[in-house]
This record gives sequence, structure tokens and C-alpha cells, in this order.
Amino acid sequence: MGLRQTPENRFTSGCRFMMRRSFPSFRRGPLAALTFAAACALSPVQAADSMDDLFADPPAEEEGKAKKSTEGLANSGDSVSGWRGFSQFELARTVSGDSHWSKARWRNELGRSGSFGQGIKWKAVGRVDYDLAYGWESDFYPAAVRDDRRSEFAWREVYVDVPVGEVELRLGRQHIVWGEMVGLFFADVVSARDMREFFTQEFDQQRIPQWAARAEYFRNDWRAELIWVPYVSVDNIGRFGGDFYPTQPAIPGVNARYEAQQRPDSKLSNSNYGLRVGTLVKGWDLSAFYYRSLDVNPTFARRFASPTTVIYTPEHDWIHQYGATLTKDFGSFLLRAEGVLTRDRRLPVSSALPDGLVRQDMVDYAIGLDFPFQNESRFNIQYFERYHIDRNADLLASKRENGMALLYNHKFDERLEGEMLWVQSLVRNDYMFRPKLIWRVQSNWRAQFGADLFGGNANGYFGRFGNSDRYYGELRYSF
Repeated sequence: MGLRQTPENRFTSGCRFMMRRSFPSFRRGPLAALTFAAACALSPVQAADSMDDLFADPPAEEEGKAKKSTEGLANSGDSVSGWRGFSQFELARTVSGDSHWSKARWRNELGRSGSFGQGIKWKAVGRVDYDLAYGWESDFYPAAVRDDRRSEFAWREVYVDVPVGEVELRLGRQHIVWGEMVGLFFADVVSARDMREFFTQEFDQQRIPQWAARAEYFRNDWRAELIWVPYVSVDNIGRFGGDFYPTQPAIPGVNARYEAQQRPDSKLSNSNYGLRVGTLVKGWDLSAFYYRSLDVNPTFARRFASPTTVIYTPEHDWIHQYGATLTKDFGSFLLRAEGVLTRDRRLPVSSALPDGLVRQDMVDYAIGLDFPFQNESRFNIQYFERYHIDRNADLLASKRENGMALLYNHKFDERLEGEMLWVQSLVRNDYMFRPKLIWRVQSNWRAQFGADLFGGNANGYFGRFGNSDRYYGELRYSF
């Protein structure tokens, strides 16, 4: 279970059910960052209103011209879409606990798509980050955190689409999104996430793609999807000492140390695979899936180096997940629901087991209602719960872990928009509150200002980050 910022992969009548974006996996140093940024500045570009517009098909009235003017390029294997992307600067100041700069990041994303002819298409998108805050705050962050966050290069999408009869085949690094909910991760079991800023990034920037082969088949109101992930990506939790590192509950009188995350080896025996089918019945959009994988979420195995020192190691285990989703538009509101049964996930217990973990089956589910209003406002309310089946008596989590999420969005005019997201645990009484203001300065310039605030029970999912409250600003230029 997790949080996300925007709805993705919505199954609607007459629409395709996958929206594809991507995310990071590969690192470089500052030289690569500057080189990539220079490429962004010097490459021929075309304006786009937002990242949702990137790599879109040409408008219907211009399609004929575009096809005629680029037919020769397409047949020769050259790109026909031009370079697209964005450049943005993000600044954040953490004000709780020891006040410090937690982000001064320059992020650049650049990509291109094209055709090889015969219906075969390709796309490649890369992103580079350079964060000045980890130089400014060298006395605050440990060296491992500074090395992890200062600079990074990431392939967001690198794939080829190949039609094979009635099957559409996509090969390469891609996003595979199976969820229906707004603001929450439940059925989104395939894609991993960058958790180094918890859930404070925009969802399309947070998600990490998979190197995968995906086959999609459509027939009337039915669709089927088969995926194979030979080289697995998992959640990136960063290094101990980061603002949002998921530390474990303290043991009185015992010092905790954290080892680096144990990522799965890149070998075929660690492959993930899954199947999803869906249909549209009288306006009800229904789907079901099975996914066998190395869990993208880490579990923290522990061992005692001495009576007063415990060492935690983030690991990834094999799990099985069975899920279903539904969506129904009732006109005045939209209903969404989804549930996932997860088997064999290891969770922490209070008993003195060697690794402090026990295998536990659980069900995660969420039900949400989305209300649009005529005054350009939108209100969303969701109830979510994790139910532990045959709960182990020593499990740190309660048998039922439930909560609510409220989202209100209002457009004051064409350029100014406000939004408030509140997520509240009903068991541990902790919360996350994210107000923000969005100013579309021009069609390709956007500014954002907001806050990421946490509070409540210090052992709760959100309350543990009570010393990470921050205010932020962002300026983005899209091209």
C-alpha cells in the first residue's frame, strides 16, 4: 500500500487501458549531469503544455500534413516526433527538527520517439538530476546520503513496440500500471517507486519502470495482458540518514545500524511474471490479475551484533499477489475500488525470532468516490484498509490497519489552481497534509508552491516523519 499524487491507467469506455511513463535506474556523476543539461538546451524543441502532452499523436487536422512531411524519415528509421521534455528547478527547506535545505535540484528530462516502419515504433527518454543541497548541507547529511542524492542519470523509458497479428508487443524499459485509485497504491503492484522523498513527488516522477516484455490483446470489450520482467527494479529507499529513510521502531537500550539495501541480482531466475484480464459490462469496468514477483517493497531483516547493537538489512522476498479492480461512472460521481491478496510477505514481529520477521498473508483494499463540480472543483474521498489474515500474535501491525484520504482541487482560473491532500491513519492517529498552489505562468511555464507536513503518532506510517516537515517551490519549463 502506498500513496500517489495523480490518477493513472484509468479503464474507461472505448479507451486503451495503459498509460505509459517511466523512471530511474542508472547513475552518473556531475559531468554527465551537465552534459545532459547542455543537450536539453541545444536540441531542437517543440513547446508542450505539460508532460501529459509529450509524445502525443499529432492533432487530427494536422495528421495528414505530418504524415506526408515525415513519411521518408519514418521509412528510413529516423524519428518523426522531435525532441520533447522539460527542465525544472526544485527548492525545499525542512523546518522541523534541525532546519536545513533538503532539496535544491535541477532536473532535466529529454526524449524522442519514432518509427522504423511496418508498424514498429520506438521511444527513448532519459533524465538527469543534480542536487546542490547535498553540497550545501555537508555537515547535516552522512556521506552515503550525499553520494546517493547529489547526482543521478535515469532511463525513464527505452522500448520498442512491435505488432504481432492481433497482439501488441512492447519490449524494453517501461511502466506497467495496474491501479485504479486516486492518490493511493494498491493494485499498482508491478512498478517500483523512488521512496527517497516518501510520497511528496508527483506520481509520474516517483514511479520506477521495469525492464519487461509485455503482450496486450484486445477483442471487443475484453482485453488481456501478459508480462515478463527478466531484470527486476525495486523501490529505492536511499541510505540511512536521509530525510525519509524508513527506520524501524526503536528497541529500548539497543542501538540500530542499517546496511545498504540488498537489491535482487540481475539474473533470469529472479524473473517476475503476471497476467491481467479485463472487460466492460454495462458501464462497469472490471479487471483481475495474478502477479508472482520479488516484492518491490523491502522488509528489514535484523540481527544482533551484540546485546546493545542491532543491524537491519533491507531485503526483497518472493510473494504472490491476486487482485481485482472496478470503475463505474454514475454521472454525478465516479466509483473506484480495488483489492489485492498478498501471500508470503514477511513483516516485523516483537518476538525474538532470528531475523525479527514472520510470513504473513494480507488483504489490501480501497474504495473511493470522485465528485466533480461545475465551479471547476473536484473532491475525492477514499477509505483504505489492510487486513492481516490469521494475524501472528507478535506482529507489530494491528489486525486491521485502516485510514482515509481526502483530496480537494479547485481551479480559480485558467492559470491558477489550488489543491489539498490529507491522509489520516484511523488506527495510529498520524497524518500527512499536502497543500499546494499551481500557477501556469504560460503554456510551457509552470510554478508550484506548497508544503509537506507530517504529524501524530511517532511510530505511525506518516508520524515517523514528524521532523521532515518542509516548504517547497518549483519552476518548470516544458518543451
